[in-house]
Amino acid sequence: MTDVTNPDAMTTAELRSARAELQMQEDVISFVRRMAQGRCDLARDEQRRRVDGTPASGMSVIDIANVFGQEHGGGSSRPPRETNISADHPLVVELEKLCETVGFGELRTLEDEALESAINQIEQFELTRSAERKNLFSKIDALTTELVKRYKDGGANVDSLLSD
Repeated sequence: MTDVTNPDAMTTAELRSARAELQMQEDVISFVRRMAQGRCDLARDEQRRRVDGTPASGMSVIDIANVFGQEHGGGSSRPPRETNISADHPLVVELEKLCETVGFGELRTLEDEALESAINQIEQFELTRSAERKNLFSKIDALTTELVKRYKDGGANVDSLLSD
C-alpha cells in the first residue's frame, strides 16, 4: 500500500487507488463492527430479560427483530456503499471465534457473570474496530481533501474520472 501520510506527494491515480483501498478496509471494519454491536444488543437484551423476569423462550426471529429494531442513534453521515464481505475474512472469523469462546450461542444458559463478561469482551472488540474505523476515516478524508483541491485548482482532470 502507498504511504498516505503525505498525499500531496502522490499522483492523482495513486490518491484514488489509496482512497479506494482504504474505503474497502473501512467497509469490512464497519460490517464487522455492526455485527459486534448486534451481538452486544442481543446479550444486553438477555440481561434485561433476566432483570424484568421475563420467562426464557427460544430466541425467535421476532425477538431478534425487536432487539435490532431498537433505535441507538448516531451512525455515519457518509453515504453507504454496497459491501460484500466474505464469511472467511479474518475480522469476521475473529469475531466468530470470540463469540464462540464467550459462549454467545448459549446466552440463555450463561451465568450472569459469564454473560457480563461476554458483553464486555464483545464490546471491547467493537471499540477496537471503532478506533480503527476512525483512523481510516481521517486518512480517507485527507486523501479526499487533496483530490478536491486538485480538481478545484486544475491539477487534475475531472474527465479522467470517467476513464478510470
